[in-house]
Amino acid sequence: MNAGRFAPSPSADLHIGNLRTAVLAWLFARTTGRRFLMRVDDLDDRTFTDIARRQLEDLAAIGITWDEPAQWQTQHADRYADAISQLAGRELLYECYCSRRDIAQAPRAPHAPEGAYPGTCRDLTDADRTERRAQLGRPPALRLRTDAGAESPAPPAVTHTVHDLLHGDYTGIVDDFVVRRGDGVPAYNLAVVVDDAAQDIDQVVRGDDLLPSSPRQAYLARLLGYPEPTYAHVALVLNSDGARLAKRDGAITLAEIGVERAIAQIADSLGYQASTVEDMLPQFDPAKLPREPWIYRPS
Repeated sequence: MNAGRFAPSPSADLHIGNLRTAVLAWLFARTTGRRFLMRVDDLDDRTFTDIARRQLEDLAAIGITWDEPAQWQTQHADRYADAISQLAGRELLYECYCSRRDIAQAPRAPHAPEGAYPGTCRDLTDADRTERRAQLGRPPALRLRTDAGAESPAPPAVTHTVHDLLHGDYTGIVDDFVVRRGDGVPAYNLAVVVDDAAQDIDQVVRGDDLLPSSPRQAYLARLLGYPEPTYAHVALVLNSDGARLAKRDGAITLAEIGVERAIAQIADSLGYQASTVEDMLPQFDPAKLPREPWIYRPS
């Protein structure tokens, strides 16, 4: 049976914007007959177990339920290793020795988006790689060769289109993105695709700041033989200055706002009258969801 999910990264306590996105992901799943799953995206070394536990407690406190015990990414290293081995066996990976500064300063094609990898390490010789490894002093990252037919020095110009329930068709350029970091940790774009497939997640609901990453993830899913999920990227919550909510910008956590008030404010932001998340189910209509950010004012 297919599922939706919420997958917080435990680097900080959930704020009202995170909670609202979680409620929407839950509503999408429950109103379409899907299971709802919880995953802790804890591969990053800036994540913390105690924060993860508080996040799960907060989600349960506002009434969100999930159908299986929460999974933790750090418990599934074999999943990612198998996917990387599959890609490597098809000669779809190459070593990258570039720093962020190298990438930022490298020339790129006019059509390439800001931050796209320019293909610097794409076609190095064995001798080049040996020299770069010695200079780097640590293992290289691994990048996906998104167009095996592209020739250096031009970077690949692959595009991929996803369909989003709220934004329609969205096409993005898929560059040679990292699938394993230099420290050996699977990159987010690989881990999230592998995890969703392993958990039969076919509905991905998250903040619309992540819409630009969807073509990369859907492209990788197709390479690995996974079905592409249905996407719904919901509007973010911003503070009164129009900035994304963060602790330094006035983000409010559940401990600060309280359960009843948090639910009431989330419901009001969606145009609902509700005192529980269950009350929102009969009112939920994706076509009527706000497309503009919710400007959150604590008072």
